[in-house]
Amino acid sequence: MTAAQADLRIDRPSVEDGTVLWRIAKESGTLDLNSSYSYLLWCRDFAGTSAVVRAEGEAGGEPVGFVTGYVRPEDPHTLLVWQVAVDAAYRGRGLAAALLDGLTARLTAERPLSPITTVETTITPGNTASERLFTSYAERHGAAVSREVLFGAGLFPDGPHDPEVLYRMGPLTTPSQ
Repeated sequence: MTAAQADLRIDRPSVEDGTVLWRIAKESGTLDLNSSYSYLLWCRDFAGTSAVVRAEGEAGGEPVGFVTGYVRPEDPHTLLVWQVAVDAAYRGRGLAAALLDGLTARLTAERPLSPITTVETTITPGNTASERLFTSYAERHGAAVSREVLFGAGLFPDGPHDPEVLYRMGPLTTPSQ
């Protein structure tokens, strides 16, 4: 971590973190907000493939950012990143990038027989912050980036929704830090 990140630590989420992750997602202004129940479940069932960044000065080391993801059942070498968000007060410190790097490093260390070689995520057109985050991640890890529409706008039954473009980064050739 850098000097701007010295008072922070990357950790696994706990069920108790679910409400904070929901709040951070809600206040992000860009993420599709899932139900609070889904964040609680995520922190229970997918804690091993997700990460939070905690501010040591906050009461109880409350999360100030998170990345949620899962290993694709059909491809155990691929991590699908569901959401990444950082509390507004902590933006500009490179925390989203540190979370992605930290999570993939942890998974690589924990899964030596089935390492993560590809990272996927979906990004709606025009979300330049996410586009920059994931293309810079690919650059840091020596990976190519491919893009294709995964879910067209017409597939969403709950109203207007931009298409979700799949970003596929791989193979990762530079070890995670």
